[in-house]
Amino acid sequence: MAQGSDSNDTSYKSPSPGSRPSSSDDAKKVMRREKNRIAAQKSRMRQTQRADSLHLESENLEKENAALRKEVKQLTEEAKYLSSVLSSHEPQCTGLAPQTPDLLYPPHHSSYRHQHIAVPHYQH
Repeated sequence: MAQGSDSNDTSYKSPSPGSRPSSSDDAKKVMRREKNRIAAQKSRMRQTQRADSLHLESENLEKENAALRKEVKQLTEEAKYLSSVLSSHEPQCTGLAPQTPDLLYPPHHSSYRHQHIAVPHYQH
């Protein structure tokens, strides 16, 4: 129901002929309508605030989603690059035949490094 349309309220039943509502009944009706008007106004305000809040949350999630998609793209490109660096380096590694990962990277030999591989540092 639109605001200010109390004059079109069809729920009000006029008193039967010969009986007249007392002034206390009129006051109660006015108070009840005023309380209802205020409650409806608060309800509309809460509904608007909730819609605004949901809209802001949606915008923030869309921004976060775009940032995460960008990060995934960068990490995918980095993985491709590192894979190509590894592929081009493997022929240069003498004595490394296809082996299990434990044999490729011995756990107790911290001096086992390839100093001749230059890998750029990526910033995220």
